[in-house]
Amino acid sequence: MTLKARITEDMKNAMRAKEATRLSTIRMLLAAMKQREVDERIELADADVVAIIDKMIKQRRESIVQFDAGNRPDLAAAERAEITLLQAYMPQPLSETEIDALIASAVADVAQGGTVGMAAMGKVMAAIRPHLAGRADMSLVSAKVKSRLNG
Repeated sequence: MTLKARITEDMKNAMRAKEATRLSTIRMLLAAMKQREVDERIELADADVVAIIDKMIKQRRESIVQFDAGNRPDLAAAERAEITLLQAYMPQPLSETEIDALIASAVADVAQGGTVGMAAMGKVMAAIRPHLAGRADMSLVSAKVKSRLNG
């Protein structure tokens, strides 16, 4: 079963169970997926769906920061609930050691090409991004790569 089919099935189950919050979050996700399919005239693969979900989670994290700063705990709680629901569709996150191993491998590969130091940052990130998409927080990975290249 594709991820898109699983999400659609979960929407039907949420409708049957009358779970309003879950239903609205899934509908929002399906709308974003449909919008991308229409805009780009493509059929989304699982990797594309994961990218959309990852973007939505990132948007909600940014909203939480703003709601907390604006003293709106009710809205921040709603965003946290949506993040929890969206994360159910994400692949299993990688452990710190797995991430470190991927970074070390990518740095070594790029260094063999002759690029070293911070100049290699873009190449290293491009090499590891496909392996980490949806499985790690890319801002934290970027910070790890930067410290590795500086140190």
